[in-house]
Amino acid sequence: MNPTIVVFDIGGVLIDWNPAYLYRQLMADEAAVSAFLAEVCTPAWNEQFDAGHPFAEGVAELVAKHPEKADLIEAYWLRWHEMLGGEVAGTAGLLGRLKAGGVPVHAISNWSAETYPRAQEIFPFLGSFDVLIVSGREKLIKPHAPIFERFLERAGVRAEECLFIDDNTANVAAAAALGFHTEHFRNSEALEARLIALGLLAAEAVE
Repeated sequence: MNPTIVVFDIGGVLIDWNPAYLYRQLMADEAAVSAFLAEVCTPAWNEQFDAGHPFAEGVAELVAKHPEKADLIEAYWLRWHEMLGGEVAGTAGLLGRLKAGGVPVHAISNWSAETYPRAQEIFPFLGSFDVLIVSGREKLIKPHAPIFERFLERAGVRAEECLFIDDNTANVAAAAALGFHTEHFRNSEALEARLIALGLLAAEAVE
C-alpha cells in the first residue's frame, strides 16, 4: 500500500544547518575551519546535545580540554543561530502544499531541545507539524529504533502508512528496517516527483 502520511527530517531537508557558516566568520581560512570542526567541536560532540545533554555542560567540558579555544567553543552556543543557512530551497513549499491538501505531516528530528525553539522563531513553518519528535526533548536519537517507535506511538500510526524523508542514509535505513516507506532526500525537485508518484501531492498546473 502507498503511504498516506509524510514524516520529515528537518536539518538538511527543510533547514540548511552547518557550523561552518559560523566559523568561516571567526577563523582565517577554510582549512582552519575544517580542522576545528573535525578535531574540537566535532559531529560526535554536537550529537550529545541532540541526545539531550545541556549545552552549558558540554561547552564547559570542552573548554576545560581546550582552554586556548574557549571563545571559539563558546560561540557554538552563543552564536548558534549563525549556523543556520536558511530554508532548503523548495522543501518548505512542499510541506505547505501537503498541509493544504489534507495530508498528515509530522517530523522526527535530531535537534537540541535548547536550540529548537530558537530555530522555530526564525522559521515559523516549524510549528506546522501534527506530531513533532525532537530528539533532545525525548533523549532518544536517530538512527536508533526507539525514537521511531516513540513517534509511531505518539502519532497513533503504523510505519507502513508513513513516508519518512531524511538526508542521512543511516536514518533512512533504520526507518526502512521498521517498515516505513522512505525517501533519501537530495533536493526538493526529486522529493516533489516522489510525492506526486505516490499520490500524496497534486502536480502544480503549468501556466
